[in-house]
Amino acid sequence: MNLVLLEQHELDGSRARLDGRRAAHLVLVHRAEKGRRLRVGVLGGRVGVATVVAIDPAGAELEVELQRDAPAALPCTLVLALPRPKVLRRLLGAAAAFGIKRLFLIGAERVEKSYWQSPVLEDAAVRAELLLGLEQGCDTVLPVVTQRRRFRPFVEDELAALAAGTLALVAHPAAATSCPRAVAGPVTVVVGPEGGFNSFEIALLEAAGLCAVSLSPRPLRVEQAVAALFGRLF
Repeated sequence: MNLVLLEQHELDGSRARLDGRRAAHLVLVHRAEKGRRLRVGVLGGRVGVATVVAIDPAGAELEVELQRDAPAALPCTLVLALPRPKVLRRLLGAAAAFGIKRLFLIGAERVEKSYWQSPVLEDAAVRAELLLGLEQGCDTVLPVVTQRRRFRPFVEDELAALAAGTLALVAHPAAATSCPRAVAGPVTVVVGPEGGFNSFEIALLEAAGLCAVSLSPRPLRVEQAVAALFGRLF
């Protein structure tokens, strides 16, 4: 936990009271004591520092000083074919840590229908993983996660408008064009499922204005591809 993330209702003037997971983390991992200074942020608001006023295994009381705005968002929309639930859990946190603020989870021919029934997709579970990512990335602004189960309607009816004015890319191992590096300006990135998009899906994405690009001739797992893409693009 690189940032202690507070909910607005937990603030009482400049004081905040923590309990549960975050307080336990301060005690057991940070070994925080009275007088310790920590990085803090208010969900949806500013970041700063806090001094531990009192702490015990049941909770912690902090004196909070908010000093600056949250870091700038990464200028990127990520469209992700729904991966396996365990992978999705990791990617939600990673997306929040990267600074992505708009994420679409979509269906595709190689996305197992059973994945859509996973409890990981429930609002509370998604939010929990995003909060962990914000703590890791020292950010306070939650990404907006939207689910679209049907691939073709999403691509034909929504994607072109979403990607308008951005560099629009789809990661595809068989693409002849290499992924650009250190781009300027906003980007829309589409990442397929394990095994990639099929040829029909790639054709639809290209018809919507996306350019198919390759990171490597070696197929990558979804979480590897996402990390490599953002390391290369930004």
